[in-house]
Amino acid sequence: MQIYLDHSATTPTRTEAIAAMHRVLTAEWGNPSSIHQWGERSSTAIEQARFQVAALLNANPDAIAFTSGGTEANNQAIMGVTNQYSTPQHVIISSVEHSSINAPVEWLATRGWQVTKLPVDRSGRIDPQDLARAIRPNTVLVSVISAQSEVGTIQPIAQLAAICRQHQICFHTDAVQAAGKVPIDVRALGIDLLSISSHKLYGPQGAGALYIRPGLELIPLLAGGGQEMGWRSGTQAVPQIAGFGVAAELASEELALENSRLIGLRDRCFELLANCPILVPTGDRWQRLPHHLSFCLHIPDRDTSASVTGKTIVRHLNLAGIGISSGAACASGKLTPSPILLAMGYSQTEAVSGIRLTLGKSTTVADIDWTAMVLKQILDRLVPQLVCA
Repeated sequence: MQIYLDHSATTPTRTEAIAAMHRVLTAEWGNPSSIHQWGERSSTAIEQARFQVAALLNANPDAIAFTSGGTEANNQAIMGVTNQYSTPQHVIISSVEHSSINAPVEWLATRGWQVTKLPVDRSGRIDPQDLARAIRPNTVLVSVISAQSEVGTIQPIAQLAAICRQHQICFHTDAVQAAGKVPIDVRALGIDLLSISSHKLYGPQGAGALYIRPGLELIPLLAGGGQEMGWRSGTQAVPQIAGFGVAAELASEELALENSRLIGLRDRCFELLANCPILVPTGDRWQRLPHHLSFCLHIPDRDTSASVTGKTIVRHLNLAGIGISSGAACASGKLTPSPILLAMGYSQTEAVSGIRLTLGKSTTVADIDWTAMVLKQILDRLVPQLVCA
């Protein structure tokens, strides 16, 4: 059996999106900036996708700027706001952000910007009052991830955005993991900036989008021809954008039914693994992405715990034909603990043992039952003193 349970890393491109890409590559391949019929048909494909992506977020289509992916959208949001200031100000992010938020903010810190990282509780959730207390007179931007990819926790975005509105501070959220998984209404939430990515919702890799609230000023990252209404210069990747649009439209149509199905599978898997003492669930159990399970290993024996890491589990499951992921990173031969689990209060040993299983459209009950059985067998072999029932 081949079972793919790493949909938070990337999703397979759905056939409808591939068909849209094929149509563009073969029949609508003009430069969208050209004013002749070849350019117009390519431009029409982009505008159709803009409407489709906007509908997923309940946004005005003119507020959607296409990018190369979530990383570019996040960087555009951070730098597009902060580049408006001639002197360093103050920004606030959470302690569980993606690296594409952390990296530009850390760069700002080297240039004199003041940075506050909001703490999270053991489940990875932010207390909105911590945001309210962290705001300073010179705070110009708050960026908080909508849903954490490693532990699945969904943040109280509506409350956080409301606090920012009260203080007239720009609020951005990285919704790459949330879009297409949970309902998002940028107007109701009062969000200023929001990033999403195509390949997390069954669209092609290489496309993303940044929602920019109408009237909000933003300095572009890229100078050039002024495409994407001046927000993102460069000839657009029309095939990827067209596939992105179709995937976004279908994600919106299927969201309610698919969420219900995934929650059932997710909870079944949690239940099947509940009698395994070595596995400790991480993240918020209920304020959680519908397709997401995550655990760390709790092994009292220090020698054993040092040798059994999340990557150990990933490798063993891969040999069994099952794909999952681990939160720890390996650099220069040394395993680096997950900064997300460390921020949530887990120990160094626990923070190198995190694993993540993320379900998708192809996941079945049989996949869940088989994966749970195989995972228990692997743990029984690696840590025989803690037998899973």
